[in-house]
Amino acid sequence: MPQIAAAGHRLEYQWVGKTGPTLVFLHEGLGSIRQWRDFPARVAAATGCRALVYDRYGYGNSDVLREPRVGIEFMHDGALNELPELLENLNIENPILIGHSDGASIALIYAGTYEVRGVAVMAPHVFVEDDGLKSIVEINATFETSGLPERLGKYHRHARKTFHLWADAWLDPAFRQWNIEEYLPRIHCPVLAIQGEEDQYGTMAQLDAIAHQVKGSCELSKLPGCGHSPHKDQPQKVLDSVVAFIKKIIGTDP
Repeated sequence: MPQIAAAGHRLEYQWVGKTGPTLVFLHEGLGSIRQWRDFPARVAAATGCRALVYDRYGYGNSDVLREPRVGIEFMHDGALNELPELLENLNIENPILIGHSDGASIALIYAGTYEVRGVAVMAPHVFVEDDGLKSIVEINATFETSGLPERLGKYHRHARKTFHLWADAWLDPAFRQWNIEEYLPRIHCPVLAIQGEEDQYGTMAQLDAIAHQVKGSCELSKLPGCGHSPHKDQPQKVLDSVVAFIKKIIGTDP
């Protein structure tokens, strides 16, 4: 896959589809291009859009993390430094953002700062919850013996650095004060927010905060029997919701 420079790093990226409005997919905290599976391709095919999928710094086949650790503002860095430069270098303006988990938070920060046509977020974080931190404590404690390093190694150049990039930032005591609600009233584009009721990393309070504070239209989808990855746990239902949302934005809704 090709790579491009952004914010001082080489990032791997992939285009899905060749024409139409641009969708930008932002992966989760331990995610990558390949971990999206076929979801971007299915969304692009169903909407007639082209989709950009990329590995953030420290993930997938992009540059391996150089620093001993990232700071607690790593999602702000992704939204305000890396993503704007990536889009500029690829000549992308006014995209539709689709983010999952940490990628959803990056999408919200970006949309509260720059112009976008719409934002679809799955399992977003806008503030820190104790239950979510507890789940990260548990996965961190069992990381080396759980087989997770080997599973992540299928997708990331340096699985352990990728894991600790994410876990160490979230488990930093200072991260308890992390909050991006200040960006929500600055979002005037349409928003779709999706959350599983069985999500171990966040509750419906995240969706409610988004719905109450964004200035554009906001659709919520609260999914029973669904965990932290709605597009994998309930792929058809989530695909239908995201596709319908995008079609309304681009004017192809029947």
